[in-house]
Amino acid sequence: MPIEWPDLLIFTGAALTLNLTPGNDMMFVLGQALRGGAHTGFAASLGIATGSAIHASLVAAGVAVVLAQHPAVFDAIRYAGAAYLIWVAYRSLAGASLALDATQRSRTPFEAWRDGTLVNLLNPKIIVFMFAFLPPFVRPENGMPLLQLFILATIFNAGGTLINFAVSAFADRKSTRLNSSH
Repeated sequence: MPIEWPDLLIFTGAALTLNLTPGNDMMFVLGQALRGGAHTGFAASLGIATGSAIHASLVAAGVAVVLAQHPAVFDAIRYAGAAYLIWVAYRSLAGASLALDATQRSRTPFEAWRDGTLVNLLNPKIIVFMFAFLPPFVRPENGMPLLQLFILATIFNAGGTLINFAVSAFADRKSTRLNSSH
């Protein structure tokens, strides 16, 4: 196994914790599900997942080059990643506000997927976050760093997608109840 079980368990716990933390992607999915129902929210979730997979591929390509040519740079990325995660935690605890854009219209599932992909791809924080979060869990000494990144990115993306699906279902249920009470 290219990833040792203790590292995999720690990563999975950290990934799920981060995926449960509300952010732009989750707020987009929530807004889409409130406006267009669960199917639109699910499509937006799959768009977010598509964007995240693209980012992970870019990270894997960059990290592979760094690992092959400059091991010291890889260590610098790991330390910078740790510093970035501390900054993200500080910002989260400081109470950065998140707001839905109430003027956004309901979208078809395709539009929600497309826009979810774009929301994720055009968010410059995502690629920086991926570079900060994934490399600290890769152990070059275990071999197959690209496979390690693929496994970690898949776990992170699958967890985020499942959580966004749950947000979609919850928002759809609450929206249906609110609309039926009027």
